[in-house]
Amino acid sequence: MSSENTDKNGAAELDPRKAAILEAVVTGYIGTAQPVGSNLIAQSTDIGVSPATVRSEMVALERDGYLTQPHTSAGRIPTDKGYRFFVDHLTSPGVLGPQQRQQVSAFFGQVQGGLEDILESTSSLLSDLTSYAAVVVGPSHEQAAIRSVHVVGLGSRRGLVVAVLADGAVENRPVDLPKDVDDAVIAAASAHLQHTLAGHSFAALPTVSPVGNPLIDEISRSAVEALSAAAKASDHEPVFVGGPSRLAGAFDAIETVRGVLSILEQQLVVVSLLRDVMESGLSVAIGTEHGYEPLSSCAVVVAPVEINGRQAGAVGILGPTRMDYPAAMAAADVVGRQLSERIGATHDEEPHG
Repeated sequence: MSSENTDKNGAAELDPRKAAILEAVVTGYIGTAQPVGSNLIAQSTDIGVSPATVRSEMVALERDGYLTQPHTSAGRIPTDKGYRFFVDHLTSPGVLGPQQRQQVSAFFGQVQGGLEDILESTSSLLSDLTSYAAVVVGPSHEQAAIRSVHVVGLGSRRGLVVAVLADGAVENRPVDLPKDVDDAVIAAASAHLQHTLAGHSFAALPTVSPVGNPLIDEISRSAVEALSAAAKASDHEPVFVGGPSRLAGAFDAIETVRGVLSILEQQLVVVSLLRDVMESGLSVAIGTEHGYEPLSSCAVVVAPVEINGRQAGAVGILGPTRMDYPAAMAAADVVGRQLSERIGATHDEEPHG
């Protein structure tokens, strides 16, 4: 009778010895980038069997698709299936070291600026923590509530409507003002807009009811039209890529680097990639699992960014399949949580509609 059971995905579950040998190969290859031989495993692990037995088990793992032998005389390296088994059987995402934890804590304690500045800086932080390329996708501005709005007169019947959103973003659009309008009327229109729009979702602005003063009503109407147009123009998620240059040292083939960089330059593709990978919580896609052919030699680790329990973006790490998965998963998890808290702190006004 076979000692292998079936795991939750319906694949054959490895017996403890094969699993330990596979884990040793994956760990060894991640650490050295060199094929791992049976002698090394027998000497450096507590598996407790001879090199010949290890070799026999490695042949079986190769036959079952978990390992491959790049050269006849060399040791083995993991396949995507081998990496998948390794990731699925991690008992935890890994833990950041004390220095890295301090780095994350210091970053989120000091980072300043608007939402997009924070997202961009976070992508650099995540790349620094892992030495891989990092991607940060933030919430689209249309999800944010309006915190304040006012109109500024610029002279010659020209004005500017300025809306500050709860996520820290500032949207401004030009508006046409009535002829010879004075500052008092503009101030009254600003107050009316503030009273009507504050707290509402940027993407679902309410109708501004007339107050009976034609000049105030005209300014208010023009301002709402301008902000509605701005909301439609900002319905995409901001995307920031940190450390793309690190990809050059991660892959042997320059064609691979070019293909990966090309993908990272396409904002909508990056958002779709992270969405596709992330089903719930922390997720990992290895090799062809994510369905993006130019990234077939890559692994992607993704963690959600959430605001008030709703998904509002993601952080991702992109590197070779020979990725340090526990470390990458730990970094994505911690940074995703910290970024969620930071954005959530500025999102204290819930939309009414």
